[in-house]
Amino acid sequence: MKGQPFENFSGIAAPLPRKNINTDAIIPAPYLRTTDTNLATGLFALWRYDDNGKANPDFILNQSGFEHSTILLAGENFGCGSSREAAAWALVRFGIKAVFAPSFADIFYENAFRNGLLAGILAPQALATLVTSINSDVACAELIVDLSGMTLTDRIGQSVSFSVPDFRREALLRGDDDIATTLNHSDDIHAFTKADRVQRPWIYETGLEHQ
Repeated sequence: MKGQPFENFSGIAAPLPRKNINTDAIIPAPYLRTTDTNLATGLFALWRYDDNGKANPDFILNQSGFEHSTILLAGENFGCGSSREAAAWALVRFGIKAVFAPSFADIFYENAFRNGLLAGILAPQALATLVTSINSDVACAELIVDLSGMTLTDRIGQSVSFSVPDFRREALLRGDDDIATTLNHSDDIHAFTKADRVQRPWIYETGLEHQ
């Protein structure tokens, strides 16, 4: 199906360079018990709130200037743990459009793209450079995300590269989900099926033709 094509954008990047951030931390299980839960509220809930439900001032998304971040800079193996797709949903509902990390857990990585969330691979040194710049000057938190060129650029012109598989990048730019991506190859699929019916007709025999 067709969704909203990904457009290059400028947004605030929240540095959260912890390694092995798992899906239970991204969206805790209690926020998945009902169908009407506000997943945006549940994002990183165990870190964002204290035991009394008050905002934790030490957590990055509660700090001034980062409350409306649209980019997340994370550590390696982001999204590990359970396979819950709600981890990607929660990020998107909060307003995160892109997550950049040195590596992602495989299932989360696929879930991200299926939900229009850009998951870009960023070299550890590039991540460290961006995080250091932001920690030194909050103005550097505003980044331009260029998916076509696969670059992140801050306000002072410092740029780093990230990587995304070509077919994933092109699908995001078109706004295609997995079904639409497959349908883009309809002619090739039909041509293969037609030729294959001639070469291996027994594969297509259902038994119904003799009833």
